[in-house]
Amino acid sequence: MPEPALGKSAAVETVCSGCAFAGSLLDAGRCRPGEVCIQALHSRQIDGFLKRNPELAENYLYDPHWERRAIAARYAAQSALKPLLFDDDEAVRRTVAYRVPVSWLDALMHDVDREVRITVADRLPAEKLEAMVQDSDYLVRVYVARRMPAGRLFRMIADPDEQVRKEVARRLPPQSLALMAYDENLQVRQIVAERMDPSSATLLLRDREWLIRYLAAAKVPPEALSELLEDPVEEVREVARARLAGS
Repeated sequence: MPEPALGKSAAVETVCSGCAFAGSLLDAGRCRPGEVCIQALHSRQIDGFLKRNPELAENYLYDPHWERRAIAARYAAQSALKPLLFDDDEAVRRTVAYRVPVSWLDALMHDVDREVRITVADRLPAEKLEAMVQDSDYLVRVYVARRMPAGRLFRMIADPDEQVRKEVARRLPPQSLALMAYDENLQVRQIVAERMDPSSATLLLRDREWLIRYLAAAKVPPEALSELLEDPVEEVREVARARLAGS
């Protein structure tokens, strides 16, 4: 025969046996076995406990269980988090990277976990981001390119990843885009063509892709259009003829 189910009081006694909070927080309704419990191994229950009792979070910053440490780092005071910058678990360091003062982030700039470094790149003062332009992960460099001062993006013009170069092309001053006129990626050159000033756009009139020549034809000075009257693509020739007719 199956054993009879434990009654509610017996279940509480079993789960809470030996817990320091059984006679205090439990009686006050600030924890609940199976739902809001620091002893559990389920993140939802741990988070629920520390959300109700944030003053206890610092007690779990060095807990053997990484998930308790990571969740405790959400609720503990900033001033208590500095040792966790070097925690063994990346989930803990990710939480810490979101919460610590910006002045502490230098310690995480070269963290082995890319999500940690992305958080750093998203939070560092823009003037400090140059130290991360050669990060090994393209997505970290994308965040760097989005936030670094536009006048200091020149080091990223030749980045090996096209996603990074797209961000650079979107943010470089228009007068500097000539440096990217011959990028190997069509989408990068398209951004360049759309943002480039008219006089510099003449560099694109012989681009191998008709779309780039089309975009350039719509903005270059009229005196530069004559060579496009013989372009192999009708759409490009049409723009050139229309602009010359109206000039």
